[in-house]
Amino acid sequence: MNEAQQWIKQFYGERGWTEHGPFIRIGFLMEEAGEAARAVRAFEIGRDRPDEEVSSQERLKQDLVEEIGDVLGNISLLADLYDISLEEAFRAHQQKLLKRFSS
Repeated sequence: MNEAQQWIKQFYGERGWTEHGPFIRIGFLMEEAGEAARAVRAFEIGRDRPDEEVSSQERLKQDLVEEIGDVLGNISLLADLYDISLEEAFRAHQQKLLKRFSS
């Protein structure tokens, strides 16, 4: 996870995409989450729009993979703005859930 986060930071940074602060970054994240939601809908129930070409399940799956990747990239950059590693965020999430749902 940390290697992926470093790659994202470098790749986006080389293009000037890391210069945005947290308020702009969270907006990008919400935009990408919406695109991921649209990809899920298209994959699961279709779009049913006469102005759109019907895609194969393989293409719909690839679109979903790409949109989830876009969400991951923006989460990674948001975490980096606060000096939080994705590994750290995952571990905190894991511990919270284990504590909350332990019997």
